[in-house]
Amino acid sequence: MIVLASRSPQRRALLASLGVPFRIVVSSAPEGADALENARAKARAAAARAGVPPGGAILGADTEVLLDGRALGKPADAAEARRMLRALAGRSHVVETAMVLLTAVGEREARGRTVVHVRPLCDAELDWYVATGEWRERAGGYAIQGAGAALIARIEGDHSTVVGLGLGALAAMLDAEGLAPWSRDTGDSDTQAGVP
Repeated sequence: MIVLASRSPQRRALLASLGVPFRIVVSSAPEGADALENARAKARAAAARAGVPPGGAILGADTEVLLDGRALGKPADAAEARRMLRALAGRSHVVETAMVLLTAVGEREARGRTVVHVRPLCDAELDWYVATGEWRERAGGYAIQGAGAALIARIEGDHSTVVGLGLGALAAMLDAEGLAPWSRDTGDSDTQAGVP
């Protein structure tokens, strides 16, 4: 069993796609400037709150959008979302997702970076996207897995890293701990992946 220390529906969907049984324990850890430190803090806060499941792990993750090396964070309102998108328009930026897998005996960590190229955007496109409201709670003010995909020219790297969990790196960490569905027998055919 994995405890996912995140309220993100995108992370839930990505983890469920691996067929890993999990439940949610939302972390109350404050977020700082570094994705790896944030992921570690989230995992440790969830462990302190709920404990590490026997034979399982806690997964903390954090995603940052970096423009010219500066983290953009999540926009506070529509005006800030528009400013972020205007800054990203016609340029490339880096999306970094860090993950920490915390077990009873230690931690594993991974960090993935993907370069995202945003199309040049006119005012009407910016107005349209901001009006969707999809920018809420999104680092950089967009969601590549939704309508925000229309803003993107191309990416260089792992799409799942931009969404919120680098699936290849996560699969390797789970496998190394014997927690991947293909690396162990769950012993319970009724267990459903993603059921909290």
